[in-house]
Amino acid sequence: MSIVKIKDKVFETSISEAEIRQRVKAVADEINRDMAGRNPLLLAVLNGSFIFAADLMRELTIPCEISFVKLASYQGTTSTGKIKEVFGINEDLNGRDIIIVEDIVESGLTMKRMIESLGTRNPASVNICTLLLKPERLKAPLDIKYVAFSIPNDFILGYGLDYDQQGRNLRDIYTLKE
Repeated sequence: MSIVKIKDKVFETSISEAEIRQRVKAVADEINRDMAGRNPLLLAVLNGSFIFAADLMRELTIPCEISFVKLASYQGTTSTGKIKEVFGINEDLNGRDIIIVEDIVESGLTMKRMIESLGTRNPASVNICTLLLKPERLKAPLDIKYVAFSIPNDFILGYGLDYDQQGRNLRDIYTLKE
């Protein structure tokens, strides 16, 4: 178990790079099976999901496309609860199968808002794919089809997730030590 210090906080390894790789492949295998014969559009939510989205896409064997949307609701280690769309989607979503690729789903409010927004553009389907899910924090009822890991309500970073924009480059996922 390794320890890292990011700014004023200390974190310890909670999910290794090898475990992440294994679960990303398993999720990709599910998507490959479920979306066979289709051409889904992956909508990766920036900034946190960029590493997960890249690794996931490399494991997909079906035709697929990717685009990015940037939503923000975090400041430091806590969600502000206010979601700001920084930049959105330029693709025509009419009749498309959409897979939202997220780094972490906590309250679910960001996903709920995004699904509502996408629904106005007549997609054939919208599914959620998340690296991490905090089931005990969910405030919005969501059908999250693809989940790599369910985790406790701890603050984490690494593998794209950050603490004040630091730590995204770490290969493992780390949990804040109290």
